[in-house]
Amino acid sequence: MENKFGLVYQNAITENEVGKVNIRPVEYEIDGIKVSANLYLPANFDENQKYAGITVAHPNGGIKEQVAGLFAQNLAELGYVTIACDARYQGASGGEPRNRDYPENRIDDISGMVDYLSKLDFVDNNRIGSLGICGGGGYTLACAQTDKRIKAVATLSMFNTGRVRRNGFLDKDIATIQDRLNKSAEARNKEVNGEVQYEGETPPMTEEQLRNMMEGLPTGLYRDGIEYYGITHAHPNSTAKYTTASLMKLMAFDVEDRMDLINQPLLMMGGDIADTLYMTKDAFEKATGTENKELYLIKGATHIRTYWVPEYVEDATNKLKDFFGKNL
Repeated sequence: MENKFGLVYQNAITENEVGKVNIRPVEYEIDGIKVSANLYLPANFDENQKYAGITVAHPNGGIKEQVAGLFAQNLAELGYVTIACDARYQGASGGEPRNRDYPENRIDDISGMVDYLSKLDFVDNNRIGSLGICGGGGYTLACAQTDKRIKAVATLSMFNTGRVRRNGFLDKDIATIQDRLNKSAEARNKEVNGEVQYEGETPPMTEEQLRNMMEGLPTGLYRDGIEYYGITHAHPNSTAKYTTASLMKLMAFDVEDRMDLINQPLLMMGGDIADTLYMTKDAFEKATGTENKELYLIKGATHIRTYWVPEYVEDATNKLKDFFGKNL
């Protein structure tokens, strides 16, 4: 049965019921652009109480109805008011051209979620934390570097988007940086004249075609990503494409550059066999501004599998329970 809220994760809310976690779709604006978000309210919610709040930022190509919603719901089950929004230019949020991926926008989207929570009478402004997943993890770290309204920051399967767009996955494409920058500059010229060029754009495929594509890939991020985004947790608003002109901004970004500015409690989680784990480890090592930090490895998990495999989700949720419980 189709979920009335568009949620595609396991055990998602289907109806708002008294005494249980409820979901409240909300809209607001950042710099005149509509943001579409889901607010999750704890069981037995009482507007006269004060709750700690947590923002949840989705992966690159992801949307609020997938893993970000899953963890927002899980954290609401623990008693937090949580919010997961679609990044501007993506999902159900506004912004043109579609799928523009500028780091400054993604970072400000997280501050925008903090703004929204801070205006709610039932949220304690001194107890707002942030969780970021995959690319949303990198942007959440970047946001926490300067937005000190965030009192505790956590990441799951953090993806340093700028480093990968610049250097390639596993830093294998450093030799082609200038070529790709030139391509991005040409794409921006086209964009100015109304022609938008995209990276990562693929034609619609059947499940059989997607599974055949998976067979040609080694186990890891890209194979698991096809399974998650194309088959098991597909959503029409979710896409891997982004504007080629975005590379001009993306390639100048690296979350590692200012990790020393994080002085808040920090938890970084990743699968111990994830091919992306090097990004979490490298950023964590540079977080020299806080002594309250922990690198937590989820045993047996790859990057994407932390999004949905029940035992890995449970492990991450339990760790977040402990972390936010101590620091919010």
